Amino acid sequence: MLEYRPKLFSEASKSHASKNIFVIILCFLAVFCVILLLESIVPAIITLRPIMEELQKQGYLNSGEVISVKEATKLAVKVSSAPKIMIPSLLSTVFGTLAAIFYCRCIEMRPVRSMGARKKGFFPMYLSGLAAGFVMMSFIALISACLGITHIKLCSSINAGVLVLFFIGFVVQGMSEEFIFRGYLMTTIGGSGKHTAVAVGISALGFALAHVGNPGFGPLPFVNLFLFGVFAALCVILFDNIWGACAIHSMWNFAQGNIYGISVSGTSDTESVFRSVPNSTHAFLTGGEFGIEGSLLTTFILVIGIAMSLFMISKKTTEPAEAAPAEAEQ
Repeated sequence: MLEYRPKLFSEASKSHASKNIFVIILCFLAVFCVILLLESIVPAIITLRPIMEELQKQGYLNSGEVISVKEATKLAVKVSSAPKIMIPSLLSTVFGTLAAIFYCRCIEMRPVRSMGARKKGFFPMYLSGLAAGFVMMSFIALISACLGITHIKLCSSINAGVLVLFFIGFVVQGMSEEFIFRGYLMTTIGGSGKHTAVAVGISALGFALAHVGNPGFGPLPFVNLFLFGVFAALCVILFDNIWGACAIHSMWNFAQGNIYGISVSGTSDTESVFRSVPNSTHAFLTGGEFGIEGSLLTTFILVIGIAMSLFMISKKTTEPAEAAPAEAEQ
């Protein structure tokens, strides 16, 4: 990757953050733990009663039998995937965005624009991101259907109101993860003077590892999450703006779960326009329990997205050199 340094890295370099990569990572881990705690408060409160009711229904409370980790995970996924639980949980991720902004603004003492949060061009950038996220996930879902890996059917009943709430929830959730991993972690590393590739790689690795507890997580889901992290980071670098990546992330998840009816990073089925049903038993094609994000089709689309982003960045880096002779003549 060319050593292209976006303006936001230069802005982040003026912060009070340590320039030591190990200190930066340790600080991030501490902030991330606080974020996990803040984001878990609302879900913990609203899921307590449904989980107890489910345990009662399955006889665990009366028999005294200890539930296995596998069964407990399945139960938690089932309960948390209900719209009345999942939507508030998605909305609660706003604490991640707020915590990342607070840390960068008040601890590192740098402006929010150094996280890529710029006012100029917000709407066209965000709308373009929504379109890109929808197109990418549509390609994955439709290619899967055309190859016979899955078949897509229209749901018999569609609750438009619930879908709107899910969209709002994913707008908040996608923004949160981008502000945490790209707006905060990547720009802090980039601002410390480390190579752009290091900032991109570490932020993508952190993003992938953050999903390690999701049902169905494995080697291929890890690779694809890492690739998505690289792609999102390159989008932020290319446009020197975080809003496009936020929109891509949000629409990617919404289209996956609520348009095509595919498990989003291991979550259960929920309200959607279509339902994608696997025909194949090969997890590397369907993604298995993790959903289509864990398939080779997703790998293929993300590699194309990364290649296109790198090409556009390389063109951007050569533009000043090409313009120099013309300027000299003047």
